[in-house]
Amino acid sequence: MKTPKGSIYISTKDYFKSQEAFDLVLDSSKEILITTPQPAPEHLASYYESQAYISHSNTQKGGVPFLYAMVQKWSLKNKRNLVNKLSNQRGTLLDIGAGTGAFFEIIKQNSWEVFGVEPNKKAREIAAKKNISLHQSIEEFKGQQFDVVTLWHVLEHLPDLEKTITAIQKLLKPKGVLIVAVPNYNSYDAKHYKGFWAAYDVPRHLWHFSQKGMRKLFSKNMKLLKTRPMVFDSFYVSLLSEKYKTGNTFSIKALWIGLWSNIRALKTKEHSSLIYCFKKE
Repeated sequence: MKTPKGSIYISTKDYFKSQEAFDLVLDSSKEILITTPQPAPEHLASYYESQAYISHSNTQKGGVPFLYAMVQKWSLKNKRNLVNKLSNQRGTLLDIGAGTGAFFEIIKQNSWEVFGVEPNKKAREIAAKKNISLHQSIEEFKGQQFDVVTLWHVLEHLPDLEKTITAIQKLLKPKGVLIVAVPNYNSYDAKHYKGFWAAYDVPRHLWHFSQKGMRKLFSKNMKLLKTRPMVFDSFYVSLLSEKYKTGNTFSIKALWIGLWSNIRALKTKEHSSLIYCFKKE
């Protein structure tokens, strides 16, 4: 990939798998960070090939994965409630980046006609064992439109950002709702952990978003209805960040940083992760 123009915001590395070094380059016009260099699309899958990659796995061994699983149950119910609140009628929903189908399962219980996209073959196979059929690409839905489209910590993984966003917007019916959850590099925990911040997760995360950046990415006919914090993300991300920084698999300090990040965000509104709720006009 061609190196993007802009200044280096921070340097980090893939602490999760390869230990390779990357720069995050600031695109000042879009107010997002770009992972540099970015792996070629055909090589991206190799960076996910690990039993420890939680969203593609059923394993929950160890303290952090166990915490992730416990919080996920609570989070899934909140996601379902948010979708039901934003959309007045039960209709069709497309979940992009469905993983092993956890959200697919819980939203389907509320009379939604649900479709899912997951590019990772292993995750689709796990979902299939739960009788959940997921598609490989949004291209398979070309020409179709949905009442709701969701991306839960997925947008940061998708190559060719502008083209992908345009395609996602076309998948939405007029008056349809788009819900996008992404990490926020302006959060307190991000600034505290700097290059060790686990939510940079390079190179799996190709893009890194600010609130202003998210507003700029979508077309003018996508009205931002509200943003919602994901308050547990700061704890989970801080635990991983502390592990990357110190090697400690569990840290009281990390939990304090996660808590303080949420307390600071009561004033700044810069939570560790944010949910953006758009409506197509």
